[in-house]
Amino acid sequence: MHLIRLIATILPKGVATLLLPVSLITAAHAEEPGSTLVPYQATYTASMNKGVSLNGTAKRTLSDQGNGVWLYRTDVDSFIADIDESLVLKWENNHVVPLRYRYRLSGFLIKDREQSIDFDWDAGVATGEYRGKPFELELTEGVLDPLGFQLQLSQDIKSGKRDLTYQVIDGGDYDHDRFAVLDKEPLKTSRGSISTLKAEKVRDKSSKRETLMWFAPDEDFLLVRLRQVEPDGSSYELRLNRADLGG
Repeated sequence: MHLIRLIATILPKGVATLLLPVSLITAAHAEEPGSTLVPYQATYTASMNKGVSLNGTAKRTLSDQGNGVWLYRTDVDSFIADIDESLVLKWENNHVVPLRYRYRLSGFLIKDREQSIDFDWDAGVATGEYRGKPFELELTEGVLDPLGFQLQLSQDIKSGKRDLTYQVIDGGDYDHDRFAVLDKEPLKTSRGSISTLKAEKVRDKSSKRETLMWFAPDEDFLLVRLRQVEPDGSSYELRLNRADLGG
């Protein structure tokens, strides 16, 4: 997983082309009881540290676009760097079904990066571009994108799961990401102390990269903090300032 993929890009033209039946969802998924996503708007304080502190703000939204389509989006804006990331998805039988993913990092002193993934579930193929190079991959059931897995993770933790593994298309190939809920932990925020569940990405013991996420059960398991530390010591962090659930 890269540094937190945060979001932006306009809902694509011809959204009707995305409203296709998802043929790779299994019968086992269809038997699960249905659940409903809760739309929200949340603002975060975003901070980077790469030799110097780079502070900024982030806004994340989950909005219902109608006809079963959702837009998951975050905009991070700082003096040095901007991160734009978005996902158009369908929510079916408690699972994120990614349709269109876009990511862009740009800024001063930071090399620009872009990634796009389009999921054609009828054809069973994902096509995209990563760092200027096109790619095509065969889709497997349940595969996610670098942003959608965060939404799936929060919903799975909400349902009581504590050890989770996801297939994620990232960088033009498949990654297998595992997460574990560590414990309950009170977290100090600008709105006071709140109860959270702390989750960690499980990596090899030799890895110097660390990813931690905190979710708030009392706020529909909204992400309230995310921290990632890179092998070179640089770090990226989000902290929740304000949330409007159902908005």
